[in-house]
Amino acid sequence: MSAGTARSGFAVATAVVAVMAMATPAIAAAPTAASAGGNHRATQKAMDANVEDGVVGIAVQAKDERGVWKATSGVGDLRTGKPRSAHDHFRVGSITKTFTATVLLQLAAEGRLSLDDTVEKWLPGVVRGKGHDGRKVTLRQLLNHTSGIAEYTSDEQFVKDVFLAEGFLKNRYRTWTPRQLVGIAMKHEPTFAPGADWSYSNTNYVLAGLVIEKATGNPYGEEVRARIIEPLGLRDTKVPGTVPTLPGPHSRAYSKLAETPEGRTYDATKLNPSIAGAAGEMISDADDLNRFYSALLRGKLLPKKQLAEMRTTVPVDGDRGGYGLGLITYKLSCGVQLWGHSGGIHGSLSETATTTDGRHTLTYNFNSDWTGDSLPIMEAEFCGK
Repeated sequence: MSAGTARSGFAVATAVVAVMAMATPAIAAAPTAASAGGNHRATQKAMDANVEDGVVGIAVQAKDERGVWKATSGVGDLRTGKPRSAHDHFRVGSITKTFTATVLLQLAAEGRLSLDDTVEKWLPGVVRGKGHDGRKVTLRQLLNHTSGIAEYTSDEQFVKDVFLAEGFLKNRYRTWTPRQLVGIAMKHEPTFAPGADWSYSNTNYVLAGLVIEKATGNPYGEEVRARIIEPLGLRDTKVPGTVPTLPGPHSRAYSKLAETPEGRTYDATKLNPSIAGAAGEMISDADDLNRFYSALLRGKLLPKKQLAEMRTTVPVDGDRGGYGLGLITYKLSCGVQLWGHSGGIHGSLSETATTTDGRHTLTYNFNSDWTGDSLPIMEAEFCGK
């Protein structure tokens, strides 16, 4: 979803982390006892500033040559005042896209498909209607968001059913199939002709999940588990499917369920994540996400050719950032280049970023979705300011 609202999707769709609106201040907390690494005072200060500006709570973990540092700020439960936990599980939103893209690239490395295959080859007749034509869209264009395929989360009725309070409270446990989600997109005209531009669309990754299923005979989540979660020992990472609950420990997830950051705050912790599927349904924690992105950038999950493909980017923020195949890159003010992905879903905003060599990685999670600015956290951690 866009950083400022819950209505526009499941990802922070820019290459640089967004500056979001202000809300009611929460209570800052000290670093946890697990914060035994090097000097991360600037990072903690940036976290506390976000809480002072309205983020309910933040959990962060950094890994570098000095070791592991975990810290929190703010609260995990507005009713009880319980602080965030550095060990929290949370919904990762569009960070799921990097997992999905990695599996598709592994299948390409195995010769089971090609990134230049058309969507029509794998999903005959699925991308049709209102000017859409799967015969003209490649798998590569799905992964780097140059397909022009319409964004299903922008559909007016879907917005009412899923992102606004009345519809969410009525439909929070409803199951959506991937083909239903694609069908919603097919009711709208393409954003542009395939390959003509760049535009973030969750529909691309719902389709990528269907391609994985067609190529392997297994749901994309089973392939993610077998190819990534189990080999890396990501014990706290889940592909929940339709399960509406979070595993413990976890904080509450808060949303305004509105088009503006004003008004009532809702507890959106429980929801059926099939609204996001292969585009944004997964659950994890900071430790597992750091391990995943570090392993990915260090070549532990993909051969050199496919990793190079993944890191071939389309400019989306001038010369400051770009989008590869399920991977965002941007440069900080000190010149450090980061690779990773951000993600949002009801009550949860997250990001993982790592250096090009995968040796310094940071993951954060906000347990509220209407405010916050994570760029100062990244600047503090990787630039020391």
